[in-house]
Amino acid sequence: MQSIYNDTSKRFSQRGLKTILVYAILEKLILMQTNLFDIKQSEENEKGLGSRITKPPIPYRKVSRSKIELYTNCPRCFYFDLNRGIIRPPGFPFTLNNAVDALLKKEFDIHRVQGTKHPLMEKYGINAVPLRDEHLKEWQENFKGIRFKYAPASFEVFGAVDDIWLNSKGELMVVDYKATSTTRKIDLDDGQNYHEGYKRQMEVYQWLLRKNGYKVSDTGYFVYCNGLKDKQAFDAKLEFSVEIISYTGNGDWIEKTLGEMRKCLERETPPPQNPECEYCNYISKIKNSI
Repeated sequence: MQSIYNDTSKRFSQRGLKTILVYAILEKLILMQTNLFDIKQSEENEKGLGSRITKPPIPYRKVSRSKIELYTNCPRCFYFDLNRGIIRPPGFPFTLNNAVDALLKKEFDIHRVQGTKHPLMEKYGINAVPLRDEHLKEWQENFKGIRFKYAPASFEVFGAVDDIWLNSKGELMVVDYKATSTTRKIDLDDGQNYHEGYKRQMEVYQWLLRKNGYKVSDTGYFVYCNGLKDKQAFDAKLEFSVEIISYTGNGDWIEKTLGEMRKCLERETPPPQNPECEYCNYISKIKNSI
């Protein structure tokens, strides 16, 4: 009887020992696998892969040329516009300017079809013709325009051009139509904010075309139409003097600005008030008066 008990006890002891050994081996294997995963994850982080695995990609956000200008003028207004949906009150529509734009496009389209220079191009010695390209109509259309996805800031940047000319070197030349009425000489370098905005506008268009793989001239043109006020009577017509003003663009600031815009949108709180922004100052005065 005693021997049977001893044999049974011995078998259970051996079985228990085997079970302990199996669990020990499994635990060791799990620990080794965990360590290998940690080492692999560490290597991926060192290579910059870990951040791509753990962080979801930032979705592309559409940003128009005018939104870039908005940020340049006031980061706070830009933040409220894109992050909160609070848009600046719109100004009056430039219906007369739009009419001038439409008529100029029709006028240059005549020479586009014929492959000839416009008389103004002849007058100013510009060796180019209006571009004839299947994409032009789309590039001229508002809310479509020329587009490029700028990956470092996750922005899809777009803007609609007025016109594009093709010079003798095979380069595209950005052209912008402007309409005004002034007795002063038009000077883009007079320090006026809106003139600086015109320059940035052209530089964004040049940048967009280059990013789409086109050969683009640094030189662009403003076709400036100035409404004359020295006539004896209106006679149901408005006459203009028209001149072409050349501008050499430099878009080095654009990509840096796009990066700053992305950082601005990722802020938890709005940027501080811009003392030079008339909209911010208006709201501040209202708050202070209550």
